[in-house]
Amino acid sequence: MREKIMEILQEVKDDVDFTEDRDFIDAGLLDSFDIVSLVDELEAAFDIEIPGVEIIPDNFVNVDAICELVESCMGGR
Repeated sequence: MREKIMEILQEVKDDVDFTEDRDFIDAGLLDSFDIVSLVDELEAAFDIEIPGVEIIPDNFVNVDAICELVESCMGGR
């Protein structure tokens, strides 16, 4: 899952190195438009629906947070 999320991040923002351990939001790596695109790609790739209440900066600060979000939306699949 982590590798797929990294691929999606690179598709959304191909000019950014997401392997560094930093806050994607605070560092300005992802803006609101990027997050909307990311949500769309994650939903398609993992066949999930991310509820609007979950689309908050805390869920997109790093790869681990995004993995946790996807896992919670998958409901233990």
